Amino acid sequence: MILNTDGNITIITQETATPIQLVQKIEASYAKIKNDNIIVNLSSLNKVTLDNIIEFLQLSNTHRKSKHSFIIVSDKINLDETPDEIVVVPTLKEAYDIVEMEEMERDLGF
Repeated sequence: MILNTDGNITIITQETATPIQLVQKIEASYAKIKNDNIIVNLSSLNKVTLDNIIEFLQLSNTHRKSKHSFIIVSDKINLDETPDEIVVVPTLKEAYDIVEMEEMERDLGF
């Protein structure tokens, strides 16, 4: 797991761990990143399944309740199959755009 910080955004890049292992690693280091918007980049994986995405659901819900963005980046999943409760986008650029839009919504009180 590689952590890169860009302002108030932490980008977590998948190396070799499985999604389950990645979720466990994120939960273990969550105290360090809990006040940031989080982007989980799964672009390096050859195959991403719906079950892989669902592994992040509880972590995403917890983080979003604390008024921060949690976004997964993967172009290997059918976005129509993903649950509405979790944000999945195909590119890192789109993830940054979502963070920006969600911050504006929070600033406006939505």
